[in-house]
Amino acid sequence: MIKTKNQYVNREISWLWFNERVLQESADKNVPLIERLRFLGIFSNNLDEFFKVRYATVKRIVEVGKTGKSVLGGEVAKDLLEQITKICIQQQTKSLGILKNIEDELETKNIFILRETELSDSQAHFVKQYFVEKVSPQLMTIILNDLTKFPTLKDTAAYLAVRMVILGNGNSRIREKRYALIEIPKGIDRFVELPKEGDKSYIIMLDDLIRYCLRSIFTMFEYESISAHMIKITRDAELDIDNDLSKSFIEKISSSVEHRKISDPVRFVYDKNIGKDTLKFLKDKMNIEDTDSVIPGGRYHNRRDYMGFPSLGRQDLLYDKIVPLPVKGLSLEGSLFEHIAKRDFLQYTPYHTFSYLIKFLREAALDPKVRSIKITVYRLANNSQVAASLINAVKNGKQVTVQIELQARFDERANIEYAEQLQAEGVKLKFGVPGLKVHCKICVIEREEGDVLKRYGFISTGNFNESTARIYTDYTLFTAHEPILKELNKVFDFFETTFKINKYKHLIVSPHYTVKAFKKLIDQEIENAKACKEAYIKIKMNSFTSYKMVDKLYEASRAGVKIQLIVRGICCLVPGVEGMSENIEAISIVDKFLEHPRVFIFGNNGDSKVYISSADWMTRNLDYRVEVGCPVYDPMIKQELIDTFEISWNDNMKARIFSEKQDNAYRKNNGKPKLRSQFAMYDYYLDKLNHKEIDS
Repeated sequence: MIKTKNQYVNREISWLWFNERVLQESADKNVPLIERLRFLGIFSNNLDEFFKVRYATVKRIVEVGKTGKSVLGGEVAKDLLEQITKICIQQQTKSLGILKNIEDELETKNIFILRETELSDSQAHFVKQYFVEKVSPQLMTIILNDLTKFPTLKDTAAYLAVRMVILGNGNSRIREKRYALIEIPKGIDRFVELPKEGDKSYIIMLDDLIRYCLRSIFTMFEYESISAHMIKITRDAELDIDNDLSKSFIEKISSSVEHRKISDPVRFVYDKNIGKDTLKFLKDKMNIEDTDSVIPGGRYHNRRDYMGFPSLGRQDLLYDKIVPLPVKGLSLEGSLFEHIAKRDFLQYTPYHTFSYLIKFLREAALDPKVRSIKITVYRLANNSQVAASLINAVKNGKQVTVQIELQARFDERANIEYAEQLQAEGVKLKFGVPGLKVHCKICVIEREEGDVLKRYGFISTGNFNESTARIYTDYTLFTAHEPILKELNKVFDFFETTFKINKYKHLIVSPHYTVKAFKKLIDQEIENAKACKEAYIKIKMNSFTSYKMVDKLYEASRAGVKIQLIVRGICCLVPGVEGMSENIEAISIVDKFLEHPRVFIFGNNGDSKVYISSADWMTRNLDYRVEVGCPVYDPMIKQELIDTFEISWNDNMKARIFSEKQDNAYRKNNGKPKLRSQFAMYDYYLDKLNHKEIDS
């Protein structure tokens, strides 16, 4: 193995460059204007989660006195924290410039975002009324000076740090300073629409609306000046689960989620125009440490709220909505079981409607022949139709088993509520495997057909969530293939008897077999390359951080295997390095939809092997989670997966190239026709519907 300084990219740094690609979308003039604001919100939301999880993890390494080099791609943890903060400050500055440009462009479209100093008399009257009726009753205001203990700030909230200079008594020149915090209410829209004037739309941020009304909040103080600047903190979001044997697993997770509210802060962001005395007062009171990331920001924080920026009826400033297509040959009006009994079908959301999955579960819930349903749940939508279908099945006498992952990050509370609801309705619940998260997306239904118990089911790359299915791209394979479904049943058996390790002929299952299985597939390509046979590997996934799999692809590259990688997020592999990875090309696509599927294609000397999976090539997915990869045997679906990979690979509008430079350079057209893969993907499926073919 060749050892070079650039053998791996640190995963935290790679993640920050992924978020830079999201920021690029907010600066792209080909993206509709309001959508660009929403990408700014996604950028900010991503960064919040990064600090809660990844930065917090590196900080923990520092605090226990470790360097962390072995798990951080050769980086020293303490140096990495400084590097992260430096990059974040640069990105924060860039994002503020992009926001200013967007606001200027909005004004050319007759949309004006006003500050509190820019209101007309009629707008000021509206703001005062709005404050009295809607804001004031929800306002949480804390005077800080006289408190013996500083209040615990929420990591999901933004605060206005208020500084008042109190009038002195008589001729005294001493001016007392008083400080207060106002929590920005979360139950009110952050963007308050003011009355329209002709064709002009006006918006004021809730923060500025509160600033305008400061005097009515602090009427009890006589002050000569008052100012308010925004701050926020981010807390460590790791779950520390206790070992109290008297508590149920639900109780332990609930307790851990509650503890997050008071966990250690890891990032402090403040308005760079805040007074030095106010900043010092806050940092001293909050015990901000050297290992915390302290970031001077702009006037507004919690910019994740821009994800919900109002449409204002301006469809011209939004992406055109696509109408999800039907799956060719699979009608929603008849019995899905009858169709799937004959052949496999592939649903690719959001290009296809998610209704097939809901219809499949609803049909199972009502069908008198169905005896049982087994399904895994990782993240469900609010008011989930999936959950409703499972409850409906129980009420119709079906045996329903749900493996629900209570440790799905940031969805723990929602999953606890769903678990309690499902349990109360008679659903049999499983809460995972000790030491492992259950991340696979699988379902098996048993149906009595004559004297035979026949199985139907589906395997997916994404969550069974009708909300995210509108914006995440994911494959779901519907099948009645008995050998595959028999092995899916083994996965459910593993949840019951975790000490028993099953063997699989078809499925690739983590944590016991995934690394071994993929290495075997790669070794076959290496053998083919050395024998001068056709040898290639094409992979699409979300993140690639497993060093052992990186090393395996380096080995394949040196053997002459041609490798194409499409990795949306983190990629620790360095492509295109002579003697190490010259046969590897890698791109990332960030566009209208969130690229989410995991697809693995191996050339196999002309008889390609194709898999879909719930697992990225990350250490956690390979070694510490239950994941399922499924082979695709149907020739038409195999070709469909290869076709859709090629469409993504040929993108020359939204594809960024991974390289040693880590500069997120866009792939150039080089004289080829422009191809935006997500738009071309929809056209591909539309064409399939219109193209008459004989289904085998």
